[in-house]
Amino acid sequence: MQGPSRYILSGCSGGGKSTLLAELSRRGFATVEEPGRAIVREEQARGGDALPWVNPLAFAARAIELAVETFERTATLPGPVFFDRSFIDAISYLAHLNGTLSAEHEALIRDKRYEDTVFLVPPWPEIFVNDEERLLGFDVAVEEYKRLCLSYEEFCYTPIVLSKASINDRTEIILRCL
Repeated sequence: MQGPSRYILSGCSGGGKSTLLAELSRRGFATVEEPGRAIVREEQARGGDALPWVNPLAFAARAIELAVETFERTATLPGPVFFDRSFIDAISYLAHLNGTLSAEHEALIRDKRYEDTVFLVPPWPEIFVNDEERLLGFDVAVEEYKRLCLSYEEFCYTPIVLSKASINDRTEIILRCL
């Protein structure tokens, strides 16, 4: 693998990934925002339709593109770097929508590797909140989580499911695993 150690935070939407990423950043680690939220903000600002609830195919394609760009931009950072989601999340979603995984995406997953350990946040209804960037419901988030668990294992990553614990405890679990 080229570049720094790159770790993925993935799992259920609304499960606390962004809060966890903010804590890792606060502790001095390099972090990368979730591509999906950036795309939603951009599309809403310009009146675009590459939104998961309007045009999920366009949204997924843009998320892959943006995630690959951020993967490549982090090559010169000192490690570790933590990503709120990855191009693997978006490829998993696109494969779900299309019913198949393209050869191009298989090659991308094979050739651009994150660290083998992936930290997953499970569904946590007590903290799940919809907002202007998350319009899909908790049931959709749970389906997404199940799909991602299977995808990461299929793509030869080792998922570690984080406990439903305080942000400090979750952060300590991640740091102990490094």
